[in-house]
Amino acid sequence: MKVNNDTAIQASRFLLQIKAIKLNNENPFTWASGRKSPIYCDNRVTLSYPEIRTFIRQQFVSKINENFAEVDVIAGVATGGIAQGVLVAQDLGKPFIYVRPQEKQHGLTNKIEGDIKAGQTVLVIEDLISTGKSSLQVVDTLREAGCIVKGMVAIFTYGLDVSEAAFKEKDVPLATITNYDTLIETAKEESYIKEEDLISLNKWRMNPEKWSEERMNG
Repeated sequence: MKVNNDTAIQASRFLLQIKAIKLNNENPFTWASGRKSPIYCDNRVTLSYPEIRTFIRQQFVSKINENFAEVDVIAGVATGGIAQGVLVAQDLGKPFIYVRPQEKQHGLTNKIEGDIKAGQTVLVIEDLISTGKSSLQVVDTLREAGCIVKGMVAIFTYGLDVSEAAFKEKDVPLATITNYDTLIETAKEESYIKEEDLISLNKWRMNPEKWSEERMNG
């Protein structure tokens, strides 16, 4: 699904201003997967800024109203999508649940926290999409519980080929407020990155695995 250009640019500006998005070619970040990357996204920091928090909530609601039919329940992906999901559910007057990609290792060992019934329609809220693996595990869990997943909405996506293929394979419509291409263009225009940095960032975007291997072996 296409992003609104003006909204995506404003969202990118906000993320850059509060350093929710960090760009560093010289000292790349290590993702949970172990891969090296020149970009790291931590959208949890947006919750500390009321203006930005409100903007993101409003855009989530707008995306849901524009792209998805009426849903019964809002589900947040643990942990990044929980707070955002609560805000959205409150705005829409909908029940809220959250879902872990893996079951809890103690207590009731739940994957789903909250009340949900088979046959209910669910819209999933996520903070960011990288490979899409953990996000889509949540979709699997909901479907196994008999829920109808209408789609997913996220603040940001890296737009990696592996994630786009995974969402297509699982037949999960995805809408995001902003994306990698808009972020990089905004970062360039607002002098967050230099022209020479853009070359490396584009190489990473084209082949993240190769870029990571070269940095780890270099």
